[in-house]
Amino acid sequence: MGAKTWMLVYSKGNPEEILKSNPILDQAATSEFAKKLFSPEKITPSGDGDLSFTCPADDKLVVGCFPGLTIVAAKEFGIDLPSQLPAKFIDAWPGHSVYLHAMHSSVDWFAYAVWKDGKLQRSLSLSPDSGILENTGDRLTFEEPYWNGEHPALDPEEEDDDYPFPFHPLELGEAALLSLFGYQLEGFIDPTQLAPEKIPLMQFTRKKSWWRL
Repeated sequence: MGAKTWMLVYSKGNPEEILKSNPILDQAATSEFAKKLFSPEKITPSGDGDLSFTCPADDKLVVGCFPGLTIVAAKEFGIDLPSQLPAKFIDAWPGHSVYLHAMHSSVDWFAYAVWKDGKLQRSLSLSPDSGILENTGDRLTFEEPYWNGEHPALDPEEEDDDYPFPFHPLELGEAALLSLFGYQLEGFIDPTQLAPEKIPLMQFTRKKSWWRL
């Protein structure tokens, strides 16, 4: 699996329903929000993007503001401990729920978190090498089949007693994308699912202000 993400989603309602409604990207609001959230850095538009790519390089951002929903992808969100996300990101859109989704195929790592009214509801971070890095709050429904062994990481005939989880973290990451946002990046894709390529986003280049170099 080669999927990677490090993104936040701010939503006033059900993010899956909003995304499936074909929301219109507000380019002016997107540029304004990107500059505000990452101030005092110099933020410059650098092209178009879409929801299929939310793992920008360290000097890039991918952002999209829609009615009731905002997506931001940046290096700051690929963190081992989602509960330690700086408050400025959690508080950026008052009245919105905040979702963090991050995964990296090269280390089989997945993390996600959910905040409601500024309060952390659920945070999970894990990889085969590091084990469970964080496990806070009650599991969401989509997790249960994985913890219950219904999606084994290994072929039962090639069972490895040393594998730390009853599932593959990246497969759980794809399940999180589908449950929370209505789309997947890899695996079996149902044609009725949201196609992330159809959700437009904007790309930005970020540079530190000269007095902070």
